[in-house]
Amino acid sequence: MNTDNIEYTGRLKVISYIIVLVILVLIGRMGYLQIYDGEYYANLADGNRIRIVPAVAPRGTFYDRNGTVMVTNRPGFAVSLLPLTEPISNDVINRLSILLKVPKEEINSKIEAHTGFDPIRIKTGIGPEIFSIIAEQKDLYPGVVVEVLPVREYLFKEQAVHIFGYVSEINESELEAKKDSPHKYKMGDIIGKAGLERLYDLELRGEDGGEQVEVDVTGKPVDVLGKKYPIPGCDLHLTIDKDIQAAAEKAVDEQLVAVGAKAAAAVAINPQTGEVLAMVSRPAFDPNLFVGGISSKNWEKINNNPYHPMDNKVITGEYPPGSTFKIVTGTAALAEHVVTPEEKIFDSGKHWIVDKGNADGEALGWINFEEAMAHSDNVYFYEMGNRLGVDRLEKYSRMFGLGQPTGINLLFEAEGLVASQEYKRRVFDEDWYLAETFDAAIGQGFNSVTPIQAASVMAQIAADGKRYKPYLVKKIVDPDGKIVKEFKPEVVSELKVDPEFIHLVQKGLRGVNKYGTGASVFSGFPIDIAGKTGTAENPHGRDHGWFVAYGPFDNPSVVVAVIVEQGGYGAVCAAPIARRILDAAFNLPEKNRMPQGTQPSQPTEEKKSDNSQPKQTPEQPAVVNNAPAPGRGNANANGKRL
Repeated sequence: MNTDNIEYTGRLKVISYIIVLVILVLIGRMGYLQIYDGEYYANLADGNRIRIVPAVAPRGTFYDRNGTVMVTNRPGFAVSLLPLTEPISNDVINRLSILLKVPKEEINSKIEAHTGFDPIRIKTGIGPEIFSIIAEQKDLYPGVVVEVLPVREYLFKEQAVHIFGYVSEINESELEAKKDSPHKYKMGDIIGKAGLERLYDLELRGEDGGEQVEVDVTGKPVDVLGKKYPIPGCDLHLTIDKDIQAAAEKAVDEQLVAVGAKAAAAVAINPQTGEVLAMVSRPAFDPNLFVGGISSKNWEKINNNPYHPMDNKVITGEYPPGSTFKIVTGTAALAEHVVTPEEKIFDSGKHWIVDKGNADGEALGWINFEEAMAHSDNVYFYEMGNRLGVDRLEKYSRMFGLGQPTGINLLFEAEGLVASQEYKRRVFDEDWYLAETFDAAIGQGFNSVTPIQAASVMAQIAADGKRYKPYLVKKIVDPDGKIVKEFKPEVVSELKVDPEFIHLVQKGLRGVNKYGTGASVFSGFPIDIAGKTGTAENPHGRDHGWFVAYGPFDNPSVVVAVIVEQGGYGAVCAAPIARRILDAAFNLPEKNRMPQGTQPSQPTEEKKSDNSQPKQTPEQPAVVNNAPAPGRGNANANGKRL
């Protein structure tokens, strides 16, 4: 055998060994992939033909305190795209844009923002005609599916909208803000945007289910392989009473028309528990408009309304409290012993130190504490401010909880503002003047409160000094009927005031509706009521009108606070609303109810009726009967009050 043959044979053996080795490696790799990693790659293969179509969980239902359903869900349809292995064609996008009247740019932005294998929800709340077109023309809409979704339904439209809030599709900023949430939010999710819907979104949204759907190469569903049923969200059982709420809304709407005003707020609470029975803010809006995506026309109508329909004025509206603040001033004056209940102070129509007086210069003559409260006498309470000083007024304002949120379970509650030397120095870098103390004493000047704070002040008097945190939810209940969380009355503070002085304030407030500024509105009312009118100066138009009340007097169960923006005298514009709310709260028979649209016979707030006292001359001093001397710095109208 020659050398060439031997060399050739050796090379052939090496090549054969290499070929055998490659074959063994391929066989081994094949076995590894099929046996050891077989399940993994089978899942990948299934991923190319199986899609998970989520079934959205119904949001929890809202019930009023008596079990009446107020917010629920109804079946609805949404057009979605199933994620495909290939980009979605422009033809499909164009057809969907025309069919759904959704801009192509919006569809493309949703596709670009999408991750994972969940459907891309293009439009919710479609009608049966859209459903029929997509079902009949499947070949023209590859990858397009129609999902059956629970759609939020607010049964009474605008009613209680500022309590409930509304839902709509999550946006990119909200998605970013919720990235650390226990629930993994994603584009296309429907979330609570305001009110209780937003605050309790996690509890309300439940747990989504879904279907395993097999699709063909075009992305068209061909079979359902499995199903997981969604778990509904928890229900909210609220403190509000549907009938009182409806009566309050009707009373506000009709009174706004009657007095030619555009905005108002009203709230009714139980002073012994803090439970909110009704809450109204006007103007309002229909939350159903947002559920399927609000139209540009409807959004512009809401957004361009100068009276801000989306604001809950009960908790965000900050107004001068006007004469309702005399409750604070009167309590402070008695508790600090700067006046006695029996002491009579002479009202000549204006105060003897600062040229400030009653509306139209009316003078009530000699009046004591109860009469001054009942008739809302400015001169008397100017003198109380003079004797107290602004620092003690601030102290009692904060004791009543003013200048801070009440803690009600709603978002974006305003703090209001307590008049103080510190505030003026910090904001304006100016000294405090006696005239500003006079303003503060009757709820003007720097003071501002929200309607819920005004209700809280009245509730503390009604509850003999106890301040309860207002709340709207009694309990949260899961789909199995188990109570997840229960809310109980919570006392957050108590007035550090002798009960005797609170009772004296109560008597003065009772006189308001007996013979004082609210008497004409509550004439013939069968239940003993305490109340307080108020008229707050407004530099932008007519004055704001206030009325706060509670009843029954001996065992209060309802406090009402009402403000009508630019409504004028509180006795004229706000008190009739309060009476009609109380009509409903006490379930009075029709014969005892105030007729709709009825106005009081006289505009009494700050234009007080005659107190059977002779009209006196202005020269008569305002302080008599050995009253405490005025504080330092009162030599002139603008003297500093230190």
